[in-house]
Amino acid sequence: MMIENTMLDGALVSKLRAEIDDLFQVNSVEIPRQLSLAEASPIPGLGRLTQQRGRSEVSTQGVVIFVGDLLMQDSEAAYDLIAERWQAHDYTPLLRRHKGQIALIGQPGVVVPKPSNPWINFWLAVATILAVLLTGANYECQCYPTALEEWLLGIPMMLTIMAVLLAHEFGHYFAARYHKVAVTLPYFLPLPFLMVGTLGAFIQLRSPFKTKKELFDIGVAGPLAGLVFAIPLIFWSIARLEVGPAVRGPFNTLEGNSIFYLLVKFLMHGELLPSFVAYSDLGFLQEYSRLLIGIIPPGSGTDISLDTVALAAWFSLVVTAMNLIPVGQLDGGHVIYCLLGDKARPLGLGLIGVMVLAGIFLWPGWLLWAGLVFFIIGPGHPPPLNDLIELDSTRKTLAYVMIVIFVILFMPNPLQQFV
Repeated sequence: MMIENTMLDGALVSKLRAEIDDLFQVNSVEIPRQLSLAEASPIPGLGRLTQQRGRSEVSTQGVVIFVGDLLMQDSEAAYDLIAERWQAHDYTPLLRRHKGQIALIGQPGVVVPKPSNPWINFWLAVATILAVLLTGANYECQCYPTALEEWLLGIPMMLTIMAVLLAHEFGHYFAARYHKVAVTLPYFLPLPFLMVGTLGAFIQLRSPFKTKKELFDIGVAGPLAGLVFAIPLIFWSIARLEVGPAVRGPFNTLEGNSIFYLLVKFLMHGELLPSFVAYSDLGFLQEYSRLLIGIIPPGSGTDISLDTVALAAWFSLVVTAMNLIPVGQLDGGHVIYCLLGDKARPLGLGLIGVMVLAGIFLWPGWLLWAGLVFFIIGPGHPPPLNDLIELDSTRKTLAYVMIVIFVILFMPNPLQQFV
C-alpha cells in the first residue's frame, strides 16, 4: 500500500540542508511523491506527529532524501550531530546505502519516549510469582494447595523460573540502558496451571536502535544472561533424578529433546534417555537422532521423571531456543538481521514455512508459533536509524556462537503424548 508524501516547504528543505553542509555532501535531493507504509513511518515510536510546546500536532511536512556522501569517516558521530541539529526542525535522520552512495533521509517527527507505569510491571510480577508457585505446588502435591505447607512445595519451581526469567529480561534491560535506549521494566505473563505457570516475559523498547551494534548487544544480552542460570540448573536438577521405568498412559507426556538436553542426560546418567528396548540394537548416533526428532517406539523402556526444578529448567531451555529462532524481531531475529541485513527476511519466511511443516508432522504447537511469528511479530526486521555500521569481528564471532547455541538447544518435538 502506498500513501502520498506530503509536499515540503522549500524553505524547510533549505534549512535542513544548511544544517548538514559540514557533515554531508549533497549530490541530489529527492522528494518522493509516494511512500510505502514502512517508508512513511519506519521508526518505532515515530509517527507523523511532532512535539511542540508540550502538545502533539500533526506534521505538515513530508519525507525528504538527500543523496551523497558523509564528510566524516565516523558515521556514528556524524549521525549524532545531524540528529541534534535536525531535532530543532522536528526531523529525525536515517542513514541508508543507496546505489553506491548514501541516502540521508529526513523523517518528519522526533521520538519522544512515552513513560510507562511501573506498577503494572510490579503487579504482573507478583501475579506471575503466585501463578508459578501455585502451579509448582499443584504439580508436587497433585492437589489444589490450601495449606501453607502445600503452597511451600511450589517454591523450587518458582525460584527456578523467576531466576531465569529475571536474568533474561534484565539482560535486555541493562544492555538497553547501557546504550541509552529507552526501555520499560519487564512485563511478566502469568498463566497458572499451564506447564510452569507462565508464558514468560518481555520488555518494550520506547525508542529505536541507532546502530546494529546496539541492536545486537541488546538482543543477545537476554538469552546469554538467562543461560547463565539455566545451564547449571539443568545439570544439577537432572543429576539428582533417578532412572526408572518409562510409564505410558493416556495423560502422560514426554518432554522434548535437543542436542544439548540429550547430552546433559547422557553425561549425568551414562545413557541416552529415554532408553527403549526396541532401540537396543541401534548405534549411538542412530538412537540419538531418533530421540532428537521424537520417534518413540512401542515397548518398554526407562527414563527420568522430572521434578519441578528440572521441569522449570527444561522449560527455560525451550523458551530460550524459541527466542533464538532467527526470524523477525525475536532475539535470534536480531542476531541474523545484524549479520545479513535485508537478506534475513526471505530466510525468516523460509523458517516460518519449516515451522508449518513441523506443526503438521511433529508438534502441533509449531503451527501456533508460526502464526504468531508471521502475523504478530512479523517475518521482517526494521533497520536501525544508522544502517551504515556493520558488526565488528568480535560481535560477528558472538553472532555465530549464538546460532550454534540455537542449533544445540532447539527441540524439534517439545512435547509428545506417551501412550
